[in-house]
Amino acid sequence: MEENKKKLYVGNLPYTVTSDDLKSTFAAYGEVVDAVVIMDKRTARSKGFGFVEFADEASAQKAVDAMVGQDLQGRKLVVNFARPPKEREE
Repeated sequence: MEENKKKLYVGNLPYTVTSDDLKSTFAAYGEVVDAVVIMDKRTARSKGFGFVEFADEASAQKAVDAMVGQDLQGRKLVVNFARPPKEREE
């Protein structure tokens, strides 16, 4: 599978950040198609990471360049291009 150059992994998120917060934070770099904070199904609490998908690769690259290590509510963000999901073994 090839890497999606429009979708970013965003890690080290504060647990209080919502998907809407994530979208508005990254909207400064281009059109955000989707933004989601991954939640724990049992506790309904953030797992501290999420994904942001841009409409084009140039916007995604700008966001990576600008947001790596930036402070969001006291935590330094980890931002890179998302890898394809691994195949689950049954």
